[in-house]
Amino acid sequence: MRQILSLLLLLTLSANAQKKDCIYEIEEKTDSTSLKTLPYKLINEKIFGNNKEFIFFGLLNNDGVPLLSLQQLQKSNDFIPTNCLSKNSKIVFQLLNGKIVTLFHAFEDVCSDLNYNSEEKSNIRILTAYFYFTKSNYEDLKTSPISLVRIQFSGAAKDYAIRTELISDSLQIKTNPANYFIEFLKCVE
Repeated sequence: MRQILSLLLLLTLSANAQKKDCIYEIEEKTDSTSLKTLPYKLINEKIFGNNKEFIFFGLLNNDGVPLLSLQQLQKSNDFIPTNCLSKNSKIVFQLLNGKIVTLFHAFEDVCSDLNYNSEEKSNIRILTAYFYFTKSNYEDLKTSPISLVRIQFSGAAKDYAIRTELISDSLQIKTNPANYFIEFLKCVE
């Protein structure tokens, strides 16, 4: 009997611990719509000279449909070329278990926006896009860490090696990019 009570307590604590990880930036539900969004997490950082590039992922559930939100932020004193995504663009993940998972761009063409920071005298480009999961690849992302991400832009692809732990000196944060989907996909189911 004591073992059964211990097991039930352990399962309850485990379920509550998993729910605690799900801190939503937005959580709204009306009679006709529902939306849950998680805050963006840093997935990749590349700093070379005065050029900086950051890749962030965010997850959301819009009316029962889970989506991946991608945000690419580039900063440089030099001109930054535009990156665009078309309806044929995709993100391809190589998992540590050897499987390949592909997500498809959810909307029509979108390109990065150019801004200028006059205080730092630098150009900033921001690209935000959304990608659909498919039923066939959803479970693989929940069980295996990511080792590589390929973003298929319009006309070019760019690969990003994914680390188990990322400590960003420039943003003063620490993340676990390889386990992003393992940790957070449950929050948008």
